[in-house]
Amino acid sequence: MKTINFKNYLLALLASVAFVSCVQDDDFSVPESVGTEENKALTEILAGLDSGAMNLVSISEVKAMYDSSSELPFQVDTDIVVKGYVTSSDLTGNFYKEVYLQDSPENPTAAIKIILSQVDSYNRFNKGREVYIRLNPTFESGVPGGLYIGEERVGNEVITLGGGTESDQYGTTVTSLSKSQMDATLFRSEVTADIVPLNVQFSQIASVHVGMFVQIDNVEFEDNLAGLRYFDPSEDYDTQRTLQSCSGFSYSNMGLETSSFSSFKNEVLPVGNGSISAVVSKTYDGSTLILVLNTTDDVNFNDARCELLNIDDFGVLLEEDFETYSNFDAISGDWTNYIEEGSRDWIARTTNDTGNPGSRIAQISAYNSGDVSTVSWLITPGLDLDAQEFEFFDFESSNSFSDGSDLELLISTDWDGTDAGVSSATWTSLPGIIVPDNTYYKDWIYSGLVDLSPYSGNAHIAFKYTANSGNTGTFEIDNIKVLVQN
Repeated sequence: MKTINFKNYLLALLASVAFVSCVQDDDFSVPESVGTEENKALTEILAGLDSGAMNLVSISEVKAMYDSSSELPFQVDTDIVVKGYVTSSDLTGNFYKEVYLQDSPENPTAAIKIILSQVDSYNRFNKGREVYIRLNPTFESGVPGGLYIGEERVGNEVITLGGGTESDQYGTTVTSLSKSQMDATLFRSEVTADIVPLNVQFSQIASVHVGMFVQIDNVEFEDNLAGLRYFDPSEDYDTQRTLQSCSGFSYSNMGLETSSFSSFKNEVLPVGNGSISAVVSKTYDGSTLILVLNTTDDVNFNDARCELLNIDDFGVLLEEDFETYSNFDAISGDWTNYIEEGSRDWIARTTNDTGNPGSRIAQISAYNSGDVSTVSWLITPGLDLDAQEFEFFDFESSNSFSDGSDLELLISTDWDGTDAGVSSATWTSLPGIIVPDNTYYKDWIYSGLVDLSPYSGNAHIAFKYTANSGNTGTFEIDNIKVLVQN
């Protein structure tokens, strides 16, 4: 959305109006004027997929074709098809010559960006539209004509589908799909799905979410932005306004970016608290994750602004930083370190991670264990949740190449405290944030405050690690606390 030549933008806009008026409807149905050709092509694709002549691949598989270490876009050389659902819309002008697709209308796992030579693409690729992409329509001719997978800007790490490549002193990037490439590769079905936003917190948003439509609750604009508008007229292209969310004793933050071409740029920022739904994107240089609105209809700030908790109102019921353990010691004492399957238990280690330097931490890993399956529990001492009205739990976590292994945060109020009773107890998932798979291995992720007030009696909180012979990653936890209101 940056470095847009205004004159060129206007020319492109005028040209697109002429194009749209000929071939597109505003009711988002498959257009009558090009429906025969488009529907014929899609019918052929669906028949090819059904017969096995073509292969349907996932968005994740398409993105995996690009090897970032080579720094060269990959041209698809096989007759494969990928399906996705549109998450972005340029109806309000806040997106420009780009469309994002995610792999499912609800609970997506991957998304991808497509750059186009067309503005007002919402007429053709409306939000929720199911789109099939034939990545190499010239496969049968033997003439190289597949789309390219790479970065639109060197180093921004946003994997993008493009129609060609260009190189400069910084590297090689993909270029926009031409109109003829769009017509030959992008096909709408009759389906327009309801895109259910993925509910996340700021601290959970990672590069894997770029292109996904997400919702964040308990959000408001920063205190000092009252009375300002979405776009700052002193800036040329984009304005970032800081969103904040109450995270117990402090705020978590994320930027909301608005284009100078958006139709809502002069709207005043709402001052209340509530939910916002937007597409995850990155800044122009790729350095920072941001949110981008399709429309301000997706901003619902009708509640009172949140108030931070006062740390002085709380005492500590449980605190564990593992500093009393020696390196490689098994975690013991009042903690339960239970191996349900495999041979690996939780041990203390010293970390030199930049996010937690020189600290002793608890670590679990099935790496080089030789075990077919690993299930290992680390369970807190008992917590009396009836002695006070409010309790909060928090911790930090990190991973080292988690590689598909899993770490769960669970609570039980009926565990009898024995190893034998772990599997028969009732364990319920807690909403604390655990480090995502794709997080840099030296980073530590804060869980946020986990409210324990819905639970009563004698409770235990567990970290449950699960791995197998093909997924043997490492997880680490530290700075565990249970805070109670005085």
